[in-house]
Amino acid sequence: MGILTQQKIRDYYSEFKSIPVTFNKEIIQVTGLQTKQIILKCGSDFFPCFVYSTTFEEAKVVASNKSGIIKKLKEANNLASIKFTFKTPASGEQVAFLVSARVTGFSSYDEAADMFMFTLQFSNRPPDDLIGIVGSILEANVTSSKRKDERINITPESLRKLHLITKDVGVTMEGVPRRCILRDISFNGARLIMLGLSKFLMDKRVSIKFDFNEPVESYVIAGKVTNVENVADRKDMVVTHISYDDPIPMSYKIHLSNYLTSVRIIPTAAAPPIATAPASAGNTGTPT
Repeated sequence: MGILTQQKIRDYYSEFKSIPVTFNKEIIQVTGLQTKQIILKCGSDFFPCFVYSTTFEEAKVVASNKSGIIKKLKEANNLASIKFTFKTPASGEQVAFLVSARVTGFSSYDEAADMFMFTLQFSNRPPDDLIGIVGSILEANVTSSKRKDERINITPESLRKLHLITKDVGVTMEGVPRRCILRDISFNGARLIMLGLSKFLMDKRVSIKFDFNEPVESYVIAGKVTNVENVADRKDMVVTHISYDDPIPMSYKIHLSNYLTSVRIIPTAAAPPIATAPASAGNTGTPT
């Protein structure tokens, strides 16, 4: 996540303040949440816990009562604070902050381990760091839903802003590795330029390897060929339309969301096209 303006922080808070983000394994990795450094502070006592979910108004955390946390909370009139710690994936820098709160309720989470889930109502608006980190997740989900079919043409400028290392991507098709060129991408698919004959490519299973440099990460998105176009004057070259399988990696969503919300996108139809011709009269696959 890049540096956010105060206006962006205000927009996140206004639009998403009551929407929860659940810290599953993927969200923990994307946000850089340091799970072993999350602390619930009550009076002068500190209790290790893990964050189950958070909004900009409250958080749900899970902690053991073996250390007497419920008794301590009652003695402190249910006043507490939670220490969040994140490690920025791109820079490796660590950020930590306390958020004051009141415990408004708790329930059993795992009776065998004497674990309880506590609901913490924040006393004030949380720090900008939390709003920025959580807001980027929520914005990516909204953008991927509202603009799922919007294509981003791959150019040197878009590569840089997307933090994609190269437009030359590794593709595995039905177990066979290939080298292809990204033509454009969207939240639900991609178009690739590759060597091949259209009649042998339709409906094939595909895996595309994406390499990013901020943060440095690589992952594979699986999908299926849903349409094929011949490249004019090149009988050996085609443009394949790939439709991704669900779920789409959250990090991929964030990269596209950050790009789409920060630049004006020229419609694909208005961009300089690669001359193509229909693969065949019977090919009616739906493009991504």
